[in-house]
Amino acid sequence: MRGVNSHAPASVGVLWAVVVDDDFHARFSAMSRRYRYVLLNRRVRPGVLDGRVGWAHGLLNVAAMNEAAQCLLGVHDFTSFRAAQCQAKSPVRHMHSVSVKRFGEVIVFDFHANAFLHHMIRNLVGSLVYVGKGRYPVTWMAELLAARQRSLAAPTFAPDGLYLCGVEYPERWPLPDGGRIIAPPQLLVT
Repeated sequence: MRGVNSHAPASVGVLWAVVVDDDFHARFSAMSRRYRYVLLNRRVRPGVLDGRVGWAHGLLNVAAMNEAAQCLLGVHDFTSFRAAQCQAKSPVRHMHSVSVKRFGEVIVFDFHANAFLHHMIRNLVGSLVYVGKGRYPVTWMAELLAARQRSLAAPTFAPDGLYLCGVEYPERWPLPDGGRIIAPPQLLVT
């Protein structure tokens, strides 16, 4: 670990390393992933958190966004939230859980699914923000999901504030905690 860390950029720190079988693949062996999007919701843009959080200056209705997000649970075709350059063979994903919560001026979006499409989280957040602004009703998210047409959804939201918080692997791999936790999500809320 020290050798790898001595050659890695300052923004990267290897915490552990284990030997795995040749058939292990960090991406394709994963069973599920957890992402968090952190959004600063206040009139003034981020200062010290610039580049680390998304930002929306108008007051957002978090209850409406959370209610709208619940239609995403289960197995669905997420074509409406897929980037044009997405190379996934199928747009079908299984969303295990989703929540939108407010912590003062910070809104936290948590997503847990078997896998995600290119820009899927950022496209979901953009559409949920439109619901939070009152631009569309809560039912709009379900309509977008059913439409399977990317052009109907909101624009892709900024990447600032998007964090991979965990990857779950089958227990047969000798990874600490089964590889389930990469970064404790509580570290990503101010």
